[in-house]
Amino acid sequence: MKTIDILNKEFSAQEFSEIQPYAEELDKYKQIALNYAQMENAIAVLSDLRSNASYVYYGGFARMLGIGKGKKEDQLRSIWEEEIFQLIHPDDLAEKHLQELCFLHFIKQQPKPQRADYYLASKLRMKNGLGSYVPVLHRMFYILLPSRNSLWLALCLYNPIVWKMPAQCVIVHSADGQMRELAKQDNAGILSAREKQVLHLIDKGLMSKDIAQMLSISIHTVSRHRQEILSKLQAKNSIDACRIAKDLKLI
Repeated sequence: MKTIDILNKEFSAQEFSEIQPYAEELDKYKQIALNYAQMENAIAVLSDLRSNASYVYYGGFARMLGIGKGKKEDQLRSIWEEEIFQLIHPDDLAEKHLQELCFLHFIKQQPKPQRADYYLASKLRMKNGLGSYVPVLHRMFYILLPSRNSLWLALCLYNPIVWKMPAQCVIVHSADGQMRELAKQDNAGILSAREKQVLHLIDKGLMSKDIAQMLSISIHTVSRHRQEILSKLQAKNSIDACRIAKDLKLI
């Protein structure tokens, strides 16, 4: 399973039971996205995780990349901006989705009132209108439903890089400017150390009773770890979980 499929499952598994459509709130954030495109010459993509739709606003940077075709805005029936993805270096695109999955898990671990304080910033290589790769700054912000129970909108911004970034990808606290590098070890946050240990033994072909004996835990505990692993990786079964974990370099 691809990382983007895991993201889709995690987004769709959220609770969106609120009756109100929040049309006025959505219009407010669409205007914010448009302002970013106009003031920063950015490409701004506002994705509605609830309705599976995106609103794309094209600033001057879109002309440099050769997309937009003179349009100022567009609406997509998807939360994924495929036209833009096609310009991203394939290695960077795969890494981008993995970074976003790790960031999603990071956000979920934060207290709800503080989740909107963080955004993700990363370096990408994208093809310009001449077919050459140029360095690009990608930023992503999550916006919660007014009830603060679910992640509702994702705002992605694409700009030329005009300063040296301290790392390939960082999580930024927008209120105090503190940054932490989203390094490979952050992937481990998806599964606990014990869950990785259990999954590694499952991948070796061991049965639950053998895993329990080897780790000096009960079969019930092994079963609980198995269920947590399937839930966190959105996997159908243990074989699927092992494949996903390897794709994410968790084991």
